Amino acid sequence: MTDIVYPPIVFTAKTLFKVLGIRFDIVGSEYLPRVGGAVIAINHTSYLDFALSGIPADRVGHRLVRFMAKDGIFKHPIAGPLMRGMHHIPVDRNAGSQAFRDAVRALKDGELVGVFPEATMSRSMEIKEIKSGAMRMAAAAQVPLLPMIVFGGARILSYGRKDLTRGRTVAMTIGAPMHPTRRDDAEVANEQLHQQLQQLLDATIDRYPKPTPKELAATDGPWWLPARRGGTAPTLTEAEAIETRVRAERAARKAPVEKEEQPSEGS
Repeated sequence: MTDIVYPPIVFTAKTLFKVLGIRFDIVGSEYLPRVGGAVIAINHTSYLDFALSGIPADRVGHRLVRFMAKDGIFKHPIAGPLMRGMHHIPVDRNAGSQAFRDAVRALKDGELVGVFPEATMSRSMEIKEIKSGAMRMAAAAQVPLLPMIVFGGARILSYGRKDLTRGRTVAMTIGAPMHPTRRDDAEVANEQLHQQLQQLLDATIDRYPKPTPKELAATDGPWWLPARRGGTAPTLTEAEAIETRVRAERAARKAPVEKEEQPSEGS
């Protein structure tokens, strides 16, 4: 596959990360294959996760990751042509079978395919319920699946957060490959992936820089840490309540405004 658009964008992203002084702490890069297809299942807490999670593959043989992303991005007048130029894979949530087929084809062609199985960003910084698509794609294409955690990007750019302070740490952990098959129980295999991601998240947090006294004393404290790890992020239950409210507010904004009732003649 010829790549004209992707390499310059990777260079731009790496330059931006260098300007921001991001410190990358990457463990498990040896699990990334230098050739051949593989699914990379990644947690999701930041708007930067697409760019950040491609760093390990770039460092291992300058490999590129084809990410699956909602099709709305591909319809954007600026982002759309770039996404298509990088050969990412659009996902129409109302017709996901085409995206599945496209991803399997890319995997069989030897590509790395990046998937965010939680579908949306986690406000709790925990691993949310995950979709089974990543497991099913790996099984269908007969390629390994690698669980991966990216932690720290939320401190730079996430829901309602933007902090370009230099010197932030972004820690990433790639786990040992899983080898799902079509004979596996999909629900059991998906639960195993969830457990793997959870274990990798805890291992990543364990080595992540501890909050400073100033950060601990801040009004909202270390909001980038899960509540069970001493942070002030909402719990999974609290985060789901926030998501429900946000979805309702978004739906209300999109709903057509009812026309004012016209007075009848003679009234």
